[in-house]
Amino acid sequence: MSNYDVIIIGGGPAGLTAAVYCRRRELKTLVIAKAVGGQAALAHEVQNWPGTESISGFELTQQMKAQADKWGAEFISDEVLAVAEGEKILVKTTQGEYQTEAVILAFGLTPRDLGVPGEKEFTGRGVSYCATCDGPLFKNKSVAVVGGGNAASEAAEYLSRLAKQVFLLSDTCDAAAEATLVDKVKAIKNISVTCGLKVVSIEGEGQVASIKYTDLKNNENKKLSLDGVFIEIGYSPKTAWLKGVVDLNERGEVQADKAGLTSVKGIFAAGDCTDVGFKQIVIAAGEGAKAALSAYKYLAANKGQTARPDWGEKK
Repeated sequence: MSNYDVIIIGGGPAGLTAAVYCRRRELKTLVIAKAVGGQAALAHEVQNWPGTESISGFELTQQMKAQADKWGAEFISDEVLAVAEGEKILVKTTQGEYQTEAVILAFGLTPRDLGVPGEKEFTGRGVSYCATCDGPLFKNKSVAVVGGGNAASEAAEYLSRLAKQVFLLSDTCDAAAEATLVDKVKAIKNISVTCGLKVVSIEGEGQVASIKYTDLKNNENKKLSLDGVFIEIGYSPKTAWLKGVVDLNERGEVQADKAGLTSVKGIFAAGDCTDVGFKQIVIAAGEGAKAALSAYKYLAANKGQTARPDWGEKK
């Protein structure tokens, strides 16, 4: 069984930054992730990464991965099933088991689904949760984007460059997206914005052909013919496997203090899977750095060593 100083669960900005900081402190580090980059890698364009005016999420996270590689972090593509305490922490995956002195939880969030008939059946056959990934499949076709926040507006804006017609549908007319983004979307000719409706089913034969929805203003049921549905209603933490291991809040987010410490010694957390107030790439990266430094201090103390001080600390 392989042994590590730190195992990082998750390969998004938090996990990748943590990997860089762990390796800079010469900790034997393993990153376990189903896909490197996480949700950030799916962003068509990132305009708020400091020092970079514009970059795709994929390119940004690949640069992070390359930096972690350069410092010597190990990566495996796998899914973690359980974390168990003991003399050492045991991390169980679908492919094996690993022992470690410390764990950093940094697995981000999972897209929420609508939970309507036809959604699961047509996933990959017209239903998508990633406009950047699947948008090119819908060139010159009609698609709907379901959601009222920034992610939905950004997806609609991107898809308008590819699709013939984009319907941006939301159950509320209180705009949750940033005002500048809302104005930008409304100005695009092939985007039709409709609020106050609820999607009740997705239909088709082998492929999405239409959606049924209820107009909440008059409770009237209607049907909209289209070729694809992009669901952008936010994300939730996939933390059921951590119940009874670390403390979770009412939303299922991992509870961590400002240094990234969870309720269990040796287990740290960072990024969007935690109860941090803002879900942003730059914040996730910073949280990953903090969790890594906290893990380093924890491991040094366990060995009776003095951790190298950070800038601003007394030596």
